[in-house]
Amino acid sequence: MARFDIDSLDEVIHGRMRLGIMAYLVDSGTADFVELKQHLRATQGNLSIHLRKLEDAGFIAIEKRIVDRKPLTRARLSARGRKAFGNYIQALGRVIAP
Repeated sequence: MARFDIDSLDEVIHGRMRLGIMAYLVDSGTADFVELKQHLRATQGNLSIHLRKLEDAGFIAIEKRIVDRKPLTRARLSARGRKAFGNYIQALGRVIAP
C-alpha cells in the first residue's frame, strides 16, 4: 500500500461542489453563474462560497459585469487551476489504484 497517500488530494478541489465546478470548467472553459447553478443543482449562496474558495486558490478567475442592466458573473479555469485539476485526477488515481 505504498501508493496510498490521502494527503496528495488537493483539499480545495476535493469537496463535491468544488470538484463539480472544476470538472465542468475543464470541459466548458467558461461558464456563467446561472449555468453552473443549474448544472450543479446548487443554491446561489452555496455556489458563491465555493466559487470564492476556488478563486482565492487561484484555480478560477471570476469576471463580473452588467449586461442589459443585469449582473453577469462568469467563471473560467485558470492555467493554475487546469494544472491543479490534472494533478488532483492523477493523485485520485493513485489513491484508488489496486
